[in-house]
Amino acid sequence: MARMIQLIRSRLINFSSRISQRKLILILALLVGTACGFASVLLHFLIHNIRSLATGWIDGSMSFMYAILPGLGMLISLLLVKYLVRDNIGHGVTKVLVAVSKNESRIKAHNMWSSIITSGITIGMGGSVGAEAPIVYTGAAIGSNVARFMGLSHKDVTLLLGCGAAGAVAGIFKAPLAGILFTLEILLFNISMTSMLPLLLSTVSATVISCLFSGTTAQFSCNVTPFAMQNIPAYIVLGIFCSLFSMYFNRTTMWLEDKAKQISNPYVKWAICSVGLGLLIFLFPPLYGEGYTDLQVLLAGKTPDYTGLSPLDFFLSKPALIPVFFLLILILKVFSMTFTNAGGGVGGTFGPTLFIGGIAGFLVARLINMMFGASAFSVPEANFVLVGMAGLMAGVMQAPMTAIFLIAEISGGYDLLIPLILTSTISYGISHAVDPYSIYTKRIAARGELLTHDSDQAVLTLLKVQDFIEEDFETVDIEDSLGQFVNAVAASKRNIFPVVDKRHRFQGLVSLDDVRKDMFKSELYDKMHVYNFMQSAPDYIYDTDNMQQVMKKFENTGAWNLPVVSAGERKYLGFISKSKIFTEYRSRLQEVSHD
Repeated sequence: MARMIQLIRSRLINFSSRISQRKLILILALLVGTACGFASVLLHFLIHNIRSLATGWIDGSMSFMYAILPGLGMLISLLLVKYLVRDNIGHGVTKVLVAVSKNESRIKAHNMWSSIITSGITIGMGGSVGAEAPIVYTGAAIGSNVARFMGLSHKDVTLLLGCGAAGAVAGIFKAPLAGILFTLEILLFNISMTSMLPLLLSTVSATVISCLFSGTTAQFSCNVTPFAMQNIPAYIVLGIFCSLFSMYFNRTTMWLEDKAKQISNPYVKWAICSVGLGLLIFLFPPLYGEGYTDLQVLLAGKTPDYTGLSPLDFFLSKPALIPVFFLLILILKVFSMTFTNAGGGVGGTFGPTLFIGGIAGFLVARLINMMFGASAFSVPEANFVLVGMAGLMAGVMQAPMTAIFLIAEISGGYDLLIPLILTSTISYGISHAVDPYSIYTKRIAARGELLTHDSDQAVLTLLKVQDFIEEDFETVDIEDSLGQFVNAVAASKRNIFPVVDKRHRFQGLVSLDDVRKDMFKSELYDKMHVYNFMQSAPDYIYDTDNMQQVMKKFENTGAWNLPVVSAGERKYLGFISKSKIFTEYRSRLQEVSHD
């Protein structure tokens, strides 16, 4: 099998050598997009059929099973990941960002299928998460592995990874423009116009495949009410409300994930999370699954009927209490989503964000209509559901353009372009002013691993300390005599000598200039020792430092060479020179700029 794959690879590479690099990238982008389209179709197929098998036999007297099934789905996914995949495949979008910034855009081959299977089981059995992040991880893995299989450069691997992510979004939503904007805004690719054509080919081909299997109807098709200028103040209120809930969503998610990480035993964590999730679904049935069915009802201008499904029917029996019920859903969806992911399920925050946004829009519209009745100030609830989806997405993901055009594409709601822009801009502006990082980038930004649209910052993020360590310096022991040091000088091609102790911990350094006046006095060879000449280093570079920290240390010290030591024990590893960083920086800047 391996020989067959190698033969195919060699023939493909031989074929690719006969055509221009530009044409090869376009062909591969088309293939990647097509594969992403099939992947999105497969994921939809799995979710639909697993859901039918899991719930098709449940009648009204067994509605409690809806609270049990998600835990079983989480357990199956947990076991598959633990014993079959043997890798952490959660937080797909964040993993793609880390792959680009720290792993030279390399994503493991199993990610081309593992996220589809596990997320299909998780969501199909009622996990309160979305399918979008897993399919993005799948698409990015397809692009990365196809490019590496063809032996392409790092720059082209990154471009095809972006094509895969864009194709995945386009395929799952049938929204080609949103796929491109997702790659540019959320994955933070700094791509020139010459790289836009591969993205277009990928998203269009993925959309075509998705439409062939599931039709051309928009996912959230609805008949919106024409936009009315007098509703602008209400859309402004919705934008502010979405920004506040975006901050709540992000911070609560991070806090819950940190708490869950403190539970080391995965089965204990699963038990706690599955019980918590089951209880929430039992009390609030809309928390079961992605929630897209309920969004469709809201978009039709109706209120979902949960009579007989929830012990909290008294909320739904009184119109004045319906907003309270949906406010609780708005607050608790974050908990159900985090329980699903922390308990072993595989899914993303994309779907829950759309669901919460729709609920937020409905809640604001319903409250306004309750306050003003059938007056001139009443607002169309379906419109607000749609705009709320964009508003919360803009705040949570810090991607207003993606939010605006995704909602317009998946609903056919271009008539609402003005309120979509208004609400999304307000939500994004307030959220970004309070916290400049999205739910996908906050943690990796804190570790200094986040690529940005700033080319200078992006280059520093791509560079790694380990790539610059020079190890051809002769080390000397702090107790060595001058005579032993002279022997080290004879064997060295450098004029700096790192000083270590018996445990190879860095103690300081000796410059040849500091010893020059005494090194030819043989009578001092046994009297003087290395510690007599040693000086402290102006600063240390730790092997865990990122390149922003490294450059800051060079700037503060004015040094051209700094020692590298291990964090903790401070064992000597080598030196880094500023000149070598500058040389590599200029080379990487050309790659990042995509000229």
